Amino acid sequence: MNPLIGNGVNVFFEDLGPRDGAPVILIHGHPFNHSMWSAQTAALTTAGYRVITPDLRGYGQSPVVPGKTLLADFADDLAALLHSLGVEQAVVGGVSMGGQIAFEMRLRHPGLVRALVLSDTSAPPETEEGKTYRRELAERLIEEGMKPYTDEVMDKMLAAYNVTAMPEAAAKVTAMMYATDPRGAAAALRGRAERPDYAPVLAALPASVPCLILVGRDDVYTPVAEAESMRSLAAHAVLAVIEGAGHLPGVEQPEAFNRALLEFLATL
Repeated sequence: MNPLIGNGVNVFFEDLGPRDGAPVILIHGHPFNHSMWSAQTAALTTAGYRVITPDLRGYGQSPVVPGKTLLADFADDLAALLHSLGVEQAVVGGVSMGGQIAFEMRLRHPGLVRALVLSDTSAPPETEEGKTYRRELAERLIEEGMKPYTDEVMDKMLAAYNVTAMPEAAAKVTAMMYATDPRGAAAALRGRAERPDYAPVLAALPASVPCLILVGRDDVYTPVAEAESMRSLAAHAVLAVIEGAGHLPGVEQPEAFNRALLEFLATL
């Protein structure tokens, strides 16, 4: 674990696996941290990959930057991180907001992106209703803290049936959300309210940049239909639907998620 001073922000990250392994950077969603990828890090490093898992600014052990953090800001932070590590190209993966940051990395730093892994995310721009919701939620988190929101949405972060059936997974997700600084979460929500349209990024993705799209069968935030829509934009993309999972299949069904991910990486 090392801190990095890059792009004006101290970004905490883990860099595990062989130095000469093919690099994979995994970007957590909101409001989580790098530890959500622990099962993927173990599987990928065992398979010989170099796995980089950052805490985004405002999350985990990275410092809080109050105000508004655009998805572009997160992408620039991660590009600075990869450059500082001497990584010229990486497989860039993310879940939910992390997937949208992966889009931004392809948009802003295309040469860094060897392939895309998009889990439980969406490409369309934010709706007017969504903008209002995110901005109001940002203020609510500042006022109330993370606990009420966490308790309210746990049965959407995980498939509702997994909240009780998978107590360890539920406890892990709950702990990450409780521990998030509401100022960092609010800054990201304000920035995400300004999310652009990433459909053109997918539509323009060349066959030389492979793309894996994963989604939990019972994801209510970004349902299977959303993943199918993304696949239709990138004709060469591969879609994997993870059974028995909601919005966080990498946590809920790590074996199935890892199998799909490793099969995809083996084709690169």
